[in-house]
Amino acid sequence: MERERRLSEVAAVLEWPEAEAVRSDFDRIRIVASRMGIDYDLWQQGLLWILFSRDSGGRYCCGQGGLTVSSCRQIGKTFTLGTAFFVKCMLSPGLKVIWTAHHTRTSDETFADMCSLAQMPAVARHIDHIRRANGQQELVFANGSRIMFGARENGFGRGLHGADVEVFDESQILTDRALSNMIPVMNTASDPLAVFLGNPPKPGDPSDVFAMKRRQALAGNVTGMAYIELAAPRDCDSDDRDAWAKANPSYPARTGEDSIIRMRQLLPEDDFRREALGIWDETGAAGVIGRDTWDATSVPARRDGGTVSFGIDMPPDRSEISIGACMRYPDGTAHVELAECRSTHEHGSMWAVDWLAERWPRTAAVVIDTQSPALSLLPDLRARHVKVTVTGARELGQATGRMLDMLAARTVTHLPDTEQPALADAALAVTLRPVGHGGMTAWQRSGIDVDISPLVAVTLALHGAFTSTRHPGRRQSVG
Repeated sequence: MERERRLSEVAAVLEWPEAEAVRSDFDRIRIVASRMGIDYDLWQQGLLWILFSRDSGGRYCCGQGGLTVSSCRQIGKTFTLGTAFFVKCMLSPGLKVIWTAHHTRTSDETFADMCSLAQMPAVARHIDHIRRANGQQELVFANGSRIMFGARENGFGRGLHGADVEVFDESQILTDRALSNMIPVMNTASDPLAVFLGNPPKPGDPSDVFAMKRRQALAGNVTGMAYIELAAPRDCDSDDRDAWAKANPSYPARTGEDSIIRMRQLLPEDDFRREALGIWDETGAAGVIGRDTWDATSVPARRDGGTVSFGIDMPPDRSEISIGACMRYPDGTAHVELAECRSTHEHGSMWAVDWLAERWPRTAAVVIDTQSPALSLLPDLRARHVKVTVTGARELGQATGRMLDMLAARTVTHLPDTEQPALADAALAVTLRPVGHGGMTAWQRSGIDVDISPLVAVTLALHGAFTSTRHPGRRQSVG
Protein backbone atom coordinates (compact mmCIF):
# COMPACT_ATOMS: atom_id res chain seq x y z
CA MET A 1 0.00 0.00 0.00
CA GLU A 2 1.38 3.38 -1.01
CA ARG A 3 2.37 5.68 1.84
CA GLU A 4 0.29 8.82 2.25
CA ARG A 5 2.16 11.99 1.46
CA ARG A 6 2.15 15.25 3.34
CA LEU A 7 1.34 18.57 1.65
CA SER A 8 5.00 19.59 1.82
CA GLU A 9 5.88 16.45 -0.16
CA VAL A 10 3.37 16.95 -2.96
CA ALA A 11 3.17 20.73 -3.41
CA ALA A 12 5.17 22.23 -6.27
CA VAL A 13 4.85 25.62 -4.56
CA LEU A 14 4.03 26.07 -0.86
CA GLU A 15 4.33 29.62 0.42
CA TRP A 16 2.74 30.87 3.63
CA PRO A 17 3.77 32.80 6.77
CA GLU A 18 4.63 29.60 8.65
CA ALA A 19 6.60 31.39 11.36
CA GLU A 20 3.49 33.27 12.48
CA ALA A 21 1.29 30.21 13.04
CA VAL A 22 0.81 29.08 16.65
CA ARG A 23 -2.42 27.05 16.33
CA SER A 24 -5.20 26.18 13.89
CA ASP A 25 -8.98 25.89 14.06
CA PHE A 26 -8.60 22.79 11.91
CA ASP A 27 -7.64 20.68 14.94
CA ARG A 28 -11.22 20.92 16.21
CA ILE A 29 -12.73 20.74 12.71
CA ARG A 30 -10.93 17.46 12.06
CA ILE A 31 -12.35 15.85 15.22
CA VAL A 32 -15.93 16.79 14.33
CA ALA A 33 -15.48 15.80 10.68
CA SER A 34 -14.19 12.39 11.74
CA ARG A 35 -17.33 11.82 13.80
CA MET A 36 -19.33 12.56 10.63
CA GLY A 37 -17.36 9.93 8.75
CA ILE A 38 -15.17 12.44 6.90
CA ASP A 39 -11.47 11.62 6.98
CA TYR A 40 -8.90 13.80 5.24
CA ASP A 41 -5.72 12.60 3.56
CA LEU A 42 -2.46 13.98 4.96
CA TRP A 43 -2.08 16.54 2.18
CA GLN A 44 -5.67 17.73 2.76
CA GLN A 45 -4.98 18.03 6.49
CA GLY A 46 -1.97 20.19 5.77
CA LEU A 47 -3.93 22.44 3.43
CA LEU A 48 -6.73 22.94 5.94
CA TRP A 49 -4.34 23.46 8.85
CA ILE A 50 -2.75 26.31 6.91
CA LEU A 51 -6.12 27.76 5.92
CA PHE A 52 -7.38 27.93 9.49
CA SER A 53 -4.04 28.71 11.16
CA ARG A 54 -3.89 31.64 13.57
CA ASP A 55 -1.09 33.85 14.84
CA SER A 56 -0.27 34.77 18.43
CA GLY A 57 -2.86 37.53 18.31
CA GLY A 58 -5.61 35.10 17.36
CA ARG A 59 -5.95 36.35 13.78
CA TYR A 60 -5.92 34.16 10.68
CA CYS A 61 -2.38 33.95 9.32
CA CYS A 62 -3.74 34.36 5.78
CA GLY A 63 -6.54 36.72 6.72
CA GLN A 64 -5.22 39.64 4.69
CA GLY A 65 -4.52 38.06 1.30
CA GLY A 66 -6.37 34.77 1.68
CA LEU A 67 -5.45 31.24 0.66
CA THR A 68 -4.95 30.45 -3.03
CA VAL A 69 -4.89 26.88 -4.35
CA SER A 70 -3.88 26.13 -7.94
CA SER A 71 -4.19 22.51 -9.03
CA CYS A 72 -5.32 20.16 -11.75
CA ARG A 73 -8.90 18.95 -11.94
CA GLN A 74 -10.36 15.94 -10.10
CA ILE A 75 -8.18 16.46 -7.09
CA GLY A 76 -10.92 16.87 -4.51
CA LYS A 77 -10.30 20.46 -3.51
CA THR A 78 -14.01 21.36 -3.56
CA PHE A 79 -14.76 18.40 -1.26
CA THR A 80 -11.86 19.33 1.00
CA LEU A 81 -12.78 22.97 1.41
CA GLY A 82 -16.53 22.42 1.24
CA THR A 83 -16.70 19.89 4.05
CA ALA A 84 -14.31 21.94 6.19
CA PHE A 85 -16.43 25.08 5.93
CA PHE A 86 -19.56 23.01 6.52
CA VAL A 87 -18.12 21.83 9.84
CA LYS A 88 -16.82 25.31 10.59
CA CYS A 89 -20.38 26.63 10.29
CA MET A 90 -21.60 23.97 12.69
CA LEU A 91 -18.98 25.06 15.23
CA SER A 92 -19.26 28.85 14.76
CA PRO A 93 -22.72 30.34 15.41
CA GLY A 94 -23.67 33.13 13.02
CA LEU A 95 -20.86 32.45 10.52
CA LYS A 96 -21.73 33.61 7.00
CA VAL A 97 -19.96 31.94 4.07
CA ILE A 98 -20.37 32.98 0.44
CA TRP A 99 -19.33 30.38 -2.14
CA THR A 100 -19.12 31.63 -5.71
CA ALA A 101 -18.12 30.02 -8.98
CA HIS A 102 -17.92 31.63 -12.40
CA HIS A 103 -20.37 29.21 -14.02
CA THR A 104 -23.86 28.42 -12.79
CA ARG A 105 -23.33 24.70 -13.38
CA THR A 106 -20.30 24.62 -11.09
CA SER A 107 -22.15 26.52 -8.35
CA ASP A 108 -25.15 24.21 -8.66
CA GLU A 109 -22.97 21.10 -8.38
CA THR A 110 -21.28 22.39 -5.23
CA PHE A 111 -24.64 23.28 -3.71
CA ALA A 112 -25.96 19.80 -4.49
CA ASP A 113 -22.92 18.20 -2.83
CA MET A 114 -23.43 20.33 0.28
CA CYS A 115 -27.11 19.42 0.39
CA SER A 116 -26.19 15.73 0.38
CA LEU A 117 -23.85 16.37 3.29
CA ALA A 118 -26.61 18.24 5.15
CA GLN A 119 -28.94 15.26 4.83
CA MET A 120 -26.61 12.85 6.60
CA PRO A 121 -28.29 11.48 9.78
CA ALA A 122 -25.47 12.73 11.99
CA VAL A 123 -25.76 16.23 10.54
CA ALA A 124 -29.44 16.81 9.87
CA ARG A 125 -30.15 18.13 13.36
CA HIS A 126 -27.67 20.96 12.77
CA ILE A 127 -29.58 22.21 9.70
CA ASP A 128 -32.49 24.63 10.05
CA HIS A 129 -33.53 24.64 6.41
CA ILE A 130 -32.26 24.56 2.82
CA ARG A 131 -33.30 27.20 0.31
CA ARG A 132 -33.20 25.89 -3.26
CA ALA A 133 -34.57 28.82 -5.29
CA ASN A 134 -32.34 29.82 -8.20
CA GLY A 135 -30.13 32.73 -7.24
CA GLN A 136 -30.95 32.27 -3.55
CA GLN A 137 -29.47 28.84 -2.83
CA GLU A 138 -28.27 28.50 0.73
CA LEU A 139 -27.88 26.19 3.69
CA VAL A 140 -29.11 27.69 6.95
CA PHE A 141 -27.80 26.09 10.13
CA ALA A 142 -29.66 25.83 13.41
CA ASN A 143 -27.07 28.09 15.08
CA GLY A 144 -27.66 30.89 12.56
CA SER A 145 -24.71 30.16 10.28
CA ARG A 146 -25.25 30.18 6.53
CA ILE A 147 -23.52 29.09 3.34
CA MET A 148 -24.79 30.94 0.26
CA PHE A 149 -24.12 29.79 -3.30
CA GLY A 150 -24.20 31.60 -6.62
CA ALA A 151 -22.56 32.20 -10.00
CA ARG A 152 -20.58 35.33 -10.76
CA GLU A 153 -21.72 35.20 -14.39
CA ASN A 154 -25.22 35.96 -13.07
CA GLY A 155 -24.04 38.86 -10.90
CA PHE A 156 -24.19 36.91 -7.64
CA GLY A 157 -22.61 38.74 -4.69
CA ARG A 158 -23.58 42.30 -5.51
CA GLY A 159 -25.71 43.78 -2.78
CA LEU A 160 -24.73 41.17 -0.21
CA HIS A 161 -23.16 42.33 3.04
CA GLY A 162 -21.63 41.08 6.24
CA ALA A 163 -19.92 37.89 5.01
CA ASP A 164 -17.17 36.32 7.13
CA VAL A 165 -15.80 33.98 4.47
CA GLU A 166 -15.74 34.16 0.67
CA VAL A 167 -14.72 31.21 -1.48
CA PHE A 168 -13.93 32.02 -5.11
CA ASP A 169 -14.16 28.77 -7.03
CA GLU A 170 -12.97 28.79 -10.66
CA SER A 171 -10.62 31.64 -9.74
CA GLN A 172 -8.83 31.29 -13.06
CA ILE A 173 -11.89 33.17 -14.36
CA LEU A 174 -11.88 36.05 -11.87
CA THR A 175 -11.16 39.63 -12.89
CA ASP A 176 -10.13 42.58 -10.76
CA ARG A 177 -13.56 44.08 -11.41
CA ALA A 178 -15.44 40.98 -10.24
CA LEU A 179 -13.26 40.82 -7.14
CA SER A 180 -13.85 44.49 -6.37
CA ASN A 181 -17.59 43.77 -6.41
CA MET A 182 -17.22 40.95 -3.89
CA ILE A 183 -14.46 41.80 -1.40
CA PRO A 184 -16.33 44.78 0.16
CA VAL A 185 -18.91 42.23 1.32
CA MET A 186 -16.40 41.29 4.05
CA ASN A 187 -15.59 44.84 5.12
CA THR A 188 -17.63 44.59 8.33
CA ALA A 189 -16.37 41.13 9.30
CA SER A 190 -14.17 41.05 12.40
CA ASP A 191 -12.19 38.01 11.24
CA PRO A 192 -12.57 37.65 7.45
CA LEU A 193 -11.14 34.88 5.32
CA ALA A 194 -10.92 34.56 1.52
CA VAL A 195 -10.15 31.42 -0.48
CA PHE A 196 -9.25 31.26 -4.19
CA LEU A 197 -9.55 27.87 -5.90
CA GLY A 198 -8.66 27.32 -9.53
CA ASN A 199 -6.81 25.54 -12.29
CA PRO A 200 -4.04 26.99 -14.49
CA PRO A 201 -5.79 29.47 -16.80
CA LYS A 202 -6.25 28.86 -20.51
CA PRO A 203 -5.19 31.52 -23.03
CA GLY A 204 -7.93 34.13 -23.03
CA ASP A 205 -9.16 33.43 -19.49
CA PRO A 206 -9.60 36.67 -17.49
CA SER A 207 -7.22 35.46 -14.80
CA ASP A 208 -5.97 38.81 -13.46
CA VAL A 209 -6.46 37.99 -9.79
CA PHE A 210 -5.31 34.36 -9.90
CA ALA A 211 -2.15 35.16 -11.85
CA MET A 212 -1.34 38.04 -9.50
CA LYS A 213 -1.60 35.74 -6.47
CA ARG A 214 0.80 33.32 -8.10
CA ARG A 215 3.30 36.05 -8.97
CA GLN A 216 3.23 37.28 -5.37
CA ALA A 217 3.97 33.80 -4.08
CA LEU A 218 6.78 33.11 -6.56
CA ALA A 219 8.34 36.42 -5.54
CA GLY A 220 8.16 35.40 -1.87
CA ASN A 221 5.71 38.17 -1.02
CA VAL A 222 3.35 36.15 1.18
CA THR A 223 2.74 38.42 4.14
CA GLY A 224 -0.82 37.76 5.25
CA MET A 225 -1.51 35.19 2.52
CA ALA A 226 -0.86 31.60 1.51
CA TYR A 227 -0.33 30.02 -1.91
CA ILE A 228 -0.36 26.29 -2.67
CA GLU A 229 0.32 24.92 -6.15
CA LEU A 230 -0.05 21.24 -6.94
CA ALA A 231 1.55 20.47 -10.30
CA ALA A 232 3.83 18.10 -12.15
CA PRO A 233 7.30 19.32 -13.16
CA ARG A 234 7.19 21.57 -16.22
CA ASP A 235 9.62 19.35 -18.15
CA CYS A 236 7.81 16.08 -17.36
CA ASP A 237 6.59 13.49 -19.85
CA SER A 238 2.80 13.84 -20.08
CA ASP A 239 2.43 10.02 -20.02
CA ASP A 240 4.58 9.55 -16.93
CA ARG A 241 2.44 8.08 -14.11
CA ASP A 242 4.83 9.55 -11.53
CA ALA A 243 4.06 12.99 -12.97
CA TRP A 244 0.35 12.23 -12.64
CA ALA A 245 0.87 11.33 -8.99
CA LYS A 246 2.94 14.47 -8.38
CA ALA A 247 0.22 16.69 -9.83
CA ASN A 248 -2.71 14.86 -8.23
CA PRO A 249 -2.13 13.47 -4.72
CA SER A 250 -5.56 11.81 -4.96
CA TYR A 251 -4.27 9.56 -7.76
CA PRO A 252 -4.67 6.61 -7.91
CA ALA A 253 -6.52 5.98 -4.61
CA ARG A 254 -9.36 8.48 -5.09
CA THR A 255 -8.91 9.63 -8.68
CA GLY A 256 -8.72 6.53 -10.85
CA GLU A 257 -6.28 6.04 -13.70
CA ASP A 258 -9.17 5.73 -16.16
CA SER A 259 -10.22 9.31 -15.42
CA ILE A 260 -6.80 10.69 -16.31
CA ILE A 261 -6.42 8.43 -19.34
CA ARG A 262 -9.76 9.72 -20.61
CA MET A 263 -8.48 13.32 -20.42
CA ARG A 264 -5.21 12.26 -22.04
CA GLN A 265 -7.04 10.81 -25.03
CA LEU A 266 -9.61 13.57 -25.46
CA LEU A 267 -7.69 16.77 -24.65
CA PRO A 268 -5.05 18.52 -26.75
CA GLU A 269 -1.55 18.37 -25.26
CA ASP A 270 -1.52 21.91 -23.83
CA ASP A 271 -4.98 21.49 -22.31
CA PHE A 272 -4.01 18.15 -20.76
CA ARG A 273 -0.95 19.67 -19.12
CA ARG A 274 -3.07 22.42 -17.62
CA GLU A 275 -6.16 20.39 -16.69
CA ALA A 276 -4.56 17.09 -15.63
CA LEU A 277 -1.03 18.09 -14.60
CA GLY A 278 -1.65 21.57 -13.14
CA ILE A 279 1.15 23.15 -15.22
CA TRP A 280 0.88 26.87 -15.92
CA ASP A 281 1.69 28.26 -19.35
CA GLU A 282 4.80 30.35 -19.62
CA THR A 283 3.77 33.97 -19.04
CA GLY A 284 6.87 35.95 -19.93
CA ALA A 285 7.21 37.27 -16.39
CA ALA A 286 10.44 39.03 -17.28
CA GLY A 287 8.45 41.59 -19.22
CA VAL A 288 7.75 42.18 -22.88
CA ILE A 289 9.49 45.54 -23.33
CA GLY A 290 13.22 44.91 -23.09
CA ARG A 291 15.64 47.30 -21.45
CA ASP A 292 17.56 47.74 -24.70
CA THR A 293 14.41 48.70 -26.61
CA TRP A 294 13.28 51.08 -23.89
CA ASP A 295 16.66 52.80 -23.64
CA ALA A 296 16.95 53.07 -27.42
CA THR A 297 13.70 55.07 -27.59
CA SER A 298 14.62 57.51 -24.82
CA VAL A 299 15.23 61.16 -25.75
CA PRO A 300 16.43 64.01 -23.51
CA ALA A 301 13.58 66.34 -24.49
CA ARG A 302 10.32 66.35 -26.42
CA ARG A 303 10.28 68.16 -29.73
CA ASP A 304 7.32 70.34 -30.65
CA GLY A 305 5.48 70.54 -33.94
CA GLY A 306 2.79 67.85 -33.59
CA THR A 307 -0.76 67.39 -32.34
CA VAL A 308 -1.42 66.18 -28.83
CA SER A 309 -3.79 63.53 -27.47
CA PHE A 310 -4.39 62.30 -23.93
CA GLY A 311 -5.22 58.96 -22.32
CA ILE A 312 -6.50 58.39 -18.78
CA ASP A 313 -6.17 55.36 -16.51
CA MET A 314 -6.40 54.39 -12.84
CA PRO A 315 -5.15 51.30 -10.98
CA PRO A 316 -7.78 48.88 -9.62
CA ASP A 317 -7.66 50.46 -6.15
CA ARG A 318 -8.40 53.91 -7.66
CA SER A 319 -5.55 55.37 -5.63
CA GLU A 320 -4.37 57.74 -8.36
CA ILE A 321 -5.14 59.09 -11.80
CA SER A 322 -2.58 58.95 -14.59
CA ILE A 323 -2.91 61.18 -17.65
CA GLY A 324 -0.71 60.09 -20.52
CA ALA A 325 0.13 62.33 -23.44
CA CYS A 326 1.12 61.60 -27.02
CA MET A 327 2.51 64.10 -29.52
CA ARG A 328 2.01 62.85 -33.09
CA TYR A 329 4.24 64.38 -35.73
CA PRO A 330 3.56 64.85 -39.47
CA ASP A 331 6.20 62.27 -40.38
CA GLY A 332 4.28 59.50 -38.58
CA THR A 333 6.48 59.34 -35.49
CA ALA A 334 5.30 60.11 -31.97
CA HIS A 335 6.44 60.99 -28.47
CA VAL A 336 4.71 59.76 -25.29
CA GLU A 337 5.05 60.82 -21.70
CA LEU A 338 3.21 60.88 -18.40
CA ALA A 339 1.72 64.37 -18.42
CA GLU A 340 0.21 64.33 -14.93
CA CYS A 341 -0.30 61.84 -12.09
CA ARG A 342 -1.94 62.65 -8.75
CA SER A 343 -3.19 60.75 -5.74
CA THR A 344 -6.98 60.59 -5.47
CA HIS A 345 -6.66 60.44 -1.68
CA GLU A 346 -5.01 63.87 -1.63
CA HIS A 347 -6.52 65.55 -4.69
CA GLY A 348 -9.75 63.69 -5.47
CA SER A 349 -10.64 63.14 -9.11
CA MET A 350 -12.18 66.41 -10.37
CA TRP A 351 -8.74 67.89 -10.88
CA ALA A 352 -8.35 65.57 -13.89
CA VAL A 353 -11.62 66.79 -15.39
CA ASP A 354 -10.56 70.43 -14.96
CA TRP A 355 -7.08 69.70 -16.33
CA LEU A 356 -8.39 68.03 -19.49
CA ALA A 357 -11.23 70.49 -20.04
CA GLU A 358 -8.74 73.38 -20.00
CA ARG A 359 -6.66 71.69 -22.72
CA TRP A 360 -9.48 70.24 -24.81
CA PRO A 361 -9.61 73.09 -27.39
CA ARG A 362 -6.00 72.26 -28.32
CA THR A 363 -6.38 68.45 -28.12
CA ALA A 364 -6.95 65.87 -30.83
CA ALA A 365 -8.35 63.10 -28.59
CA VAL A 366 -9.05 62.04 -25.00
CA VAL A 367 -9.23 58.28 -24.54
CA ILE A 368 -10.41 56.00 -21.69
CA ASP A 369 -10.77 52.23 -21.80
CA THR A 370 -14.16 50.76 -21.00
CA GLN A 371 -12.67 48.42 -18.35
CA SER A 372 -10.74 51.18 -16.58
CA PRO A 373 -11.87 52.60 -13.23
CA ALA A 374 -11.21 55.99 -14.87
CA LEU A 375 -14.40 55.52 -16.88
CA SER A 376 -16.21 57.04 -13.88
CA LEU A 377 -14.87 60.43 -15.09
CA LEU A 378 -16.82 60.15 -18.35
CA PRO A 379 -20.04 61.99 -17.29
CA ASP A 380 -18.09 64.92 -15.82
CA LEU A 381 -15.85 65.20 -18.87
CA ARG A 382 -18.85 65.18 -21.18
CA ALA A 383 -20.52 67.82 -19.03
CA ARG A 384 -17.45 69.99 -19.70
CA HIS A 385 -17.90 69.36 -23.46
CA VAL A 386 -14.83 67.10 -23.72
CA LYS A 387 -15.43 64.45 -26.37
CA VAL A 388 -14.10 61.18 -24.98
CA THR A 389 -13.17 58.12 -27.04
CA VAL A 390 -13.99 54.91 -25.14
CA THR A 391 -12.03 51.84 -26.24
CA GLY A 392 -13.24 48.24 -26.04
CA ALA A 393 -11.19 45.04 -26.04
CA ARG A 394 -10.51 45.24 -29.79
CA GLU A 395 -9.27 48.83 -29.70
CA LEU A 396 -7.21 48.18 -26.57
CA GLY A 397 -5.53 45.26 -28.31
CA GLN A 398 -4.82 47.43 -31.33
CA ALA A 399 -3.42 50.19 -29.12
CA THR A 400 -1.08 47.80 -27.30
CA GLY A 401 0.08 46.29 -30.56
CA ARG A 402 0.74 49.75 -32.00
CA MET A 403 2.87 50.70 -29.00
CA LEU A 404 4.92 47.51 -29.22
CA ASP A 405 5.38 47.89 -32.98
CA MET A 406 6.46 51.51 -32.72
CA LEU A 407 8.89 50.79 -29.89
CA ALA A 408 10.44 48.01 -31.96
CA ALA A 409 10.65 50.29 -35.01
CA ARG A 410 12.04 53.16 -32.88
CA THR A 411 9.26 55.46 -34.15
CA VAL A 412 7.97 56.43 -30.70
CA THR A 413 10.06 58.16 -28.05
CA HIS A 414 9.80 58.95 -24.33
CA LEU A 415 11.71 60.92 -21.69
CA PRO A 416 14.57 59.38 -19.63
CA ASP A 417 13.74 57.12 -16.68
CA THR A 418 15.07 59.69 -14.23
CA GLU A 419 12.42 62.18 -15.35
CA GLN A 420 9.53 59.70 -15.54
CA PRO A 421 10.31 56.78 -13.20
CA ALA A 422 6.67 55.67 -12.88
CA LEU A 423 6.34 55.20 -16.64
CA ALA A 424 9.67 53.39 -16.84
CA ASP A 425 8.78 51.07 -13.96
CA ALA A 426 5.51 50.12 -15.65
CA ALA A 427 7.06 49.62 -19.09
CA LEU A 428 9.88 47.39 -17.87
CA ALA A 429 7.74 45.19 -15.62
CA VAL A 430 4.56 44.78 -17.64
CA THR A 431 3.43 41.47 -19.17
CA LEU A 432 0.67 40.70 -21.67
CA ARG A 433 -2.78 39.16 -21.39
CA PRO A 434 -5.11 38.00 -24.19
CA VAL A 435 -8.05 40.28 -25.08
CA GLY A 436 -10.83 39.86 -27.58
CA HIS A 437 -10.24 37.48 -30.46
CA GLY A 438 -7.57 36.93 -33.06
CA GLY A 439 -4.60 36.76 -30.69
CA MET A 440 -4.67 40.41 -29.58
CA THR A 441 -3.13 41.28 -26.22
CA ALA A 442 -3.12 44.11 -23.69
CA TRP A 443 -0.87 45.15 -20.81
CA GLN A 444 -1.09 43.16 -17.58
CA ARG A 445 0.47 43.73 -14.18
CA SER A 446 3.39 41.43 -13.34
CA GLY A 447 2.93 41.83 -9.59
CA ILE A 448 0.79 43.46 -6.95
CA ASP A 449 3.32 46.27 -6.45
CA VAL A 450 3.45 47.17 -10.15
CA ASP A 451 1.18 50.02 -11.25
CA ILE A 452 0.83 49.88 -15.02
CA SER A 453 -1.66 52.75 -15.31
CA PRO A 454 1.04 55.21 -16.54
CA LEU A 455 1.84 52.87 -19.46
CA VAL A 456 -1.84 52.21 -20.16
CA ALA A 457 -2.50 55.95 -20.17
CA VAL A 458 0.23 56.76 -22.72
CA THR A 459 -0.83 53.75 -24.83
CA LEU A 460 -4.39 55.08 -24.96
CA ALA A 461 -3.05 58.51 -25.83
CA LEU A 462 -1.06 56.97 -28.69
CA HIS A 463 -4.20 55.23 -29.91
CA GLY A 464 -6.12 58.50 -29.88
CA ALA A 465 -3.35 60.30 -31.70
CA PHE A 466 -3.41 57.83 -34.60
CA THR A 467 -7.17 57.30 -34.88
CA SER A 468 -8.70 60.70 -34.19
CA THR A 469 -9.92 62.81 -37.09
CA ARG A 470 -9.96 65.99 -35.00
CA HIS A 471 -7.32 68.57 -35.97
CA PRO A 472 -7.33 71.38 -33.42
CA GLY A 473 -4.04 72.89 -34.54
CA ARG A 474 -0.56 72.03 -35.64
CA ARG A 475 1.63 73.45 -32.89
CA GLN A 476 0.81 72.51 -29.32
CA SER A 477 2.52 71.72 -26.04
CA VAL A 478 1.93 68.59 -23.98
CA GLY A 479 1.62 70.17 -20.53
